[in-house]
Amino acid sequence: MMIPVRCFTCGTVISEHWDEFKQRARDGNEDPGEVLDDLGIERHCCRRMMVSHRDLVDVVAPYQ
Repeated sequence: MMIPVRCFTCGTVISEHWDEFKQRARDGNEDPGEVLDDLGIERHCCRRMMVSHRDLVDVVAPYQ
């Protein structure tokens, strides 16, 4: 689950791609830029949000 759901700058919905991006890029298996290209995220502002985002849900609520 990604919070925020939309890009702060342009308002594009980016949360629908978060789980796949996190799984593919954060595990270190693939380059984050290539994953974003595969997902079709082209705008710089959206790419920045995806790369710099940190899930706070795991930190705030560690007991699921």
